[in-house]
Amino acid sequence: MTATSGDAPATGTAPAREVEARLRREFDGDVQFDDYTRHLFSRDASMYAIKPLGVVFPRHSADVQAAVAVAGEYGVPVVPRGAGTSLAGQTVGPGLVLDLSRHMNRIVELDPGRRTALVEAGVVQDQLNRAAAEHGLMFGPDTSTSNRATVGGMIGNNSAGSGSIRYGMTIDHVRELDVVLADAREAHLAPVDEDVREQRAGEPTLEGRLYRELPRIVAENADAIASGFPQFWRRACGYRLDRLPVPGRSGAAGGQFDLAKFVVGSEGTLVLATRALVDLVPRPARTVIAVGHFTSVAAAIEATEDALACDPAAVELMDRQILDLARGKIEYASLSGILEGDPEALLFVTFTGDHEAALTGALERLTSLWSRHGHGYHTLKAVTPAQQGSLLKVRKSSLGLLMAAGEGTRRPLAFVEDTAVDPVHLAEYTGRFKQVLDRHGLSAGFYGHCSVGCLHIRPFVDTAEPEQVATMRAVAEEIKDLVREYGGVNSSEHGDGLARSEFNREIFGDELYEAMRQVKGLFDPHDRLNPGKIVDAPAMTDNLRDPALPPAGPLRTQLTFEVVGGMRGAADRCMNIGLCRKSDSGTMCPSYMATLNEEDSTRGRANALVKALSEPDPHRALGDERLHEVLDLCLMCKACKSECPLGVDMATLKAEALSHRHAEHGVPRRSKVFGSIRRLNRLGSATAPLSNLPGRIRGLRLLMDRWLGITPARPLPRYTRNNLVRWFRKRHARPGGADTRPAGAPAAVPGTLTYLADSFTTYTEPGIGRAAIELLELAGWKVSLETRGCCGRAAFSKGLVTRAKDEARRLAALLAESGEPGSPVVGCEPSCLMTLRDEHRALLPDDPAVQDVAGRVRQVEELLAEAIDEGRLRLDGRSWPAGRRILYHGHCHQKAEVGTAATVELLRKIPGAEVVELDAGCCGMAGSFGFESEHYGLSMTVGGDRLFPAVAAESGTTVLAATGVSCRQQIFHGTERDAWHPVELVREALLSGPAAPAPAAADADTEGAARK
Repeated sequence: MTATSGDAPATGTAPAREVEARLRREFDGDVQFDDYTRHLFSRDASMYAIKPLGVVFPRHSADVQAAVAVAGEYGVPVVPRGAGTSLAGQTVGPGLVLDLSRHMNRIVELDPGRRTALVEAGVVQDQLNRAAAEHGLMFGPDTSTSNRATVGGMIGNNSAGSGSIRYGMTIDHVRELDVVLADAREAHLAPVDEDVREQRAGEPTLEGRLYRELPRIVAENADAIASGFPQFWRRACGYRLDRLPVPGRSGAAGGQFDLAKFVVGSEGTLVLATRALVDLVPRPARTVIAVGHFTSVAAAIEATEDALACDPAAVELMDRQILDLARGKIEYASLSGILEGDPEALLFVTFTGDHEAALTGALERLTSLWSRHGHGYHTLKAVTPAQQGSLLKVRKSSLGLLMAAGEGTRRPLAFVEDTAVDPVHLAEYTGRFKQVLDRHGLSAGFYGHCSVGCLHIRPFVDTAEPEQVATMRAVAEEIKDLVREYGGVNSSEHGDGLARSEFNREIFGDELYEAMRQVKGLFDPHDRLNPGKIVDAPAMTDNLRDPALPPAGPLRTQLTFEVVGGMRGAADRCMNIGLCRKSDSGTMCPSYMATLNEEDSTRGRANALVKALSEPDPHRALGDERLHEVLDLCLMCKACKSECPLGVDMATLKAEALSHRHAEHGVPRRSKVFGSIRRLNRLGSATAPLSNLPGRIRGLRLLMDRWLGITPARPLPRYTRNNLVRWFRKRHARPGGADTRPAGAPAAVPGTLTYLADSFTTYTEPGIGRAAIELLELAGWKVSLETRGCCGRAAFSKGLVTRAKDEARRLAALLAESGEPGSPVVGCEPSCLMTLRDEHRALLPDDPAVQDVAGRVRQVEELLAEAIDEGRLRLDGRSWPAGRRILYHGHCHQKAEVGTAATVELLRKIPGAEVVELDAGCCGMAGSFGFESEHYGLSMTVGGDRLFPAVAAESGTTVLAATGVSCRQQIFHGTERDAWHPVELVREALLSGPAAPAPAAADADTEGAARK
């Protein structure tokens, strides 16, 4: 047993520089051989790491041919890769990695009549499903990684998913393939009759040899093929010789010779697929889900038989460990309000179809059976998309949530998680599986597909400890024997890879295994295509990721990283499951959505930081120019903190890395300016309207571009002289002070609170603060305005951590002293308010004032909603015709820290308003990011992905709402439509009522003009 790194590529003595130079001459796509890119592609979602020689990103099949040809000439292996989410190590290896996801991602043709789609290998499953949905169709295999898994990767692994009981596996949906063979020639694989096979077999090429020699291998090993494959149908292991017809025997595979299906599941070891013609299936019109609640995992599994008797589309298990992890994440906060009691396990039974009565009947039959047989203590019926949303999101995130339970290098590892047995044996099999784990002292999370007998069981193992590596191997061998005893399969949907290929000789028997070796030698005579998978594999304990990392060098950080391993441990929490590569939902990761570049994903940046922090001098490495190229496009939206199941907080990691870069190279001029934004905005307000001239004079804008790198294409904020601070002072200086309650209003006062006068709206959009303060005072609150400090958000985002600490310490002390104990601290700009909750704790974890203030932070929307519910605020709503739409876009930091539920709830209290919350991701502005010349284009690309089209699709009567100042600026710049803060809309609804006071006067240079 060894636990070594694959850092030294098995590429002979191939000179990397020569290979790189040849590729740059002969390749249209991107070629990257730098150390950071090589490190990023040394990992996938498995427990393995092997550093490649280099990485290329083909633009078309001719590029794939060129890469294979050059690699073959220099004796370099080739490793194809899609999203890099393989769990068994299929997409890591020495030599040249071909990332087919960046450019080769076109849907070439979709034929609704034939129910087929012709797609390039890098097309993402959800991308295909969105296009097919317009015709009532979908791609049958339904993986949990559908928002980032590529069709090419699914073909490589023969992926399946929750719906495989109905739709089978990827192999069942592949019609034809365009591939590049090991000799760098293209081939088109499709079913052929015997006469066509014989004709092709006569050609003096590698392709001709395939048609000539494969039938011989099948004929000579017919008995082994018939008896050697595992009995259970759900297989993603070995080479599918059982799919080829046996010469001289009729009926096998319909008599046709089908190389397209044969190479499905071959993990890139036989061919490199570039395009695929796949079948589509009708998309069910409706889905209903029964969610059984059980007191144990065993009880849930025992209920599977009744579920299968009702003809479901899927039966999925989730245990308590995953449920508890979900409850602790903002992303899944609504789950607690849906479940009944405190279940140890849930069983999701899904029914799909076109007829509501049939689906309702299936639900009733299931609940009746479970009740009759005493299965479970409660069954939740989720029949609408709204009811199903939270449940489905958690179910699809089981892997990531389980990963988050790891600590340091003790992780839940995928080495026995892909077994499957006939569901009739599943309860007994799972019980014995658990006995094996218990005997070795291992704990594990349980989830997966009970409908097809596949449970994903991931024991927690620390591979940095040699004795635990030995335990892992012992468990793998015992489980391999156990699954054979039950007639099951060792790899049922995630493939063999580096984790299970070693055992294939024992699983298939010598004769069938040798036949598979002949197949590999036939397709790939020089063993260049993804070697070491399926046959002739290294030991499963070779090339392990964690033992390969050197001990972390000494590093003093300015921020606190409360995880094992400090800053490197915080970055190395990433297990590469690739959720940050999704491109059509949520917020993470906005720059990746725009570029489709691995290094622009959260995963890419985390892995780059792991490399830097593993250098002998990590402080110096954190100043590396290439590292900061990788970090540069991080918008610090913080979405990864909540959307990444492992909570990789890239915004905090980037701030720390920037601080080390500044220490090495000095602070850039622009960072100093933007880091002092409160001082700049206060000065701008004091000198308005003169301060607004630079925004209107082209020569001054060009000078700002040259001197500071602030793009002239972006409108500047408009300062107002009558800012929030002046308004508040004047208002409270009036006779009667600030008692704005109308006559007859309740005298009850809920208490005092402090309103944070943020650095942005205070000086450019004071109407927002005025509206909030007036509403709070009308609701009975006594409001004090804190104007004396900056939260430090701007300095923090620029890596000016020392300044951010000073500002945090001062503001926290002011807020702690000025407010009554326990009194709320509120504000309207999420980036500033949430800084009090999050960044201040990272900056000053031991400061009692910081902890006190962080615990008192409340969203103003929460307090206003409570006041409306209690009758302290009355919304008349006569200015809101029934059905008038409010389109709401939430701020990224708000989503990451507390969610948007309170804001949506407040808006829905406006009488007559129809509130629609956008899932449009980050607006792309991200504070100063969208003002910076080199980032302006990307900023607009991010906004143009989902946000701008969603706004453009709305009628002119729709009201746009956004909580963030950056979001409102970006919406206006990208769509020429104003967006309003929700408190302004509530104030408007209140103003329409007869008991509301008149609004305070605003100067002409504010409000709408200010947001432009």
